[in-house]
Amino acid sequence: MITNKPTFKKIEPDFGSSFLIHHYEESVKDRFQFWHFHPEIELVYVNHGGGKRHIGNHISYFKNSQLILIGSNLPHMGFTNRLTINGSETIVQMKPNFLGDEFLNLPETNAIQKLFEKAKKGIVFHPQVKKEVGPKITNLINLKGIKRLVTFIEILNELATTENYNLLNAQDFAMEVYQQDNDRVDKIFKFITNNFTTNISLADIAKEINMTPPSFCRYIKKVTGKTFTVLVNEYRIVHASKLLAEKPTSITDICFDSGFNNFSHFNKIFKKNTGWSPSDYRKEMKRIIS
Repeated sequence: MITNKPTFKKIEPDFGSSFLIHHYEESVKDRFQFWHFHPEIELVYVNHGGGKRHIGNHISYFKNSQLILIGSNLPHMGFTNRLTINGSETIVQMKPNFLGDEFLNLPETNAIQKLFEKAKKGIVFHPQVKKEVGPKITNLINLKGIKRLVTFIEILNELATTENYNLLNAQDFAMEVYQQDNDRVDKIFKFITNNFTTNISLADIAKEINMTPPSFCRYIKKVTGKTFTVLVNEYRIVHASKLLAEKPTSITDICFDSGFNNFSHFNKIFKKNTGWSPSDYRKEMKRIIS
């Protein structure tokens, strides 16, 4: 159960470095499983792992690996819920001006400046970019000093000049709302996380945060850009996609285990959110990891 409160996460680079690198080769189930943000831009490469993305108002499930870039003050939760035996996760965190205030104003770094701006929406890079750049990110842990810095700038330039990516949020996700009201927002997400497999009524969630149902509806629309029903269904679809990819359970059972009480409605919502029917999605996941 998630108990951490959301927070402005303080990040300090290692002594003698202008950015911070974390490398994990073990299970990270409970790490950063809370709604948090920081001014640092965050580059995440997961090699052979799976988990849930919750970045801004985007929620999805990934299988096998991912390469994402999260912009300054874009709220997010931890990503990996397990790693395979040979898997690892490398995270690089740096302030937008980690090389000085004038660095991004240079003609040679204009593409990187634009990359950082796009990252405010959250970026997921396509498999070919991930395959090319991911190992270079992991190798940063073996480098020191100027060699590490130059290599990292080259990595940023590669990401800045590719067109093989998708933005995760259609619009910037205003962080001011969460700075002013972190506790309320975190309480909402915790409640959904712990109860999305059941029938959550508006009255239940509104009571949980001491609001009337109409006030809650307006509030959740304001802070997420989505209705409460859409938000809960996204959680359910993410859970269902994970079960479809990892469990041999029947699709009917997965429907009800994910909180849906109508199979045809589940099929309709799943295809609307993923572009696949549940059965086709399962076949595709098997093809990808086979």
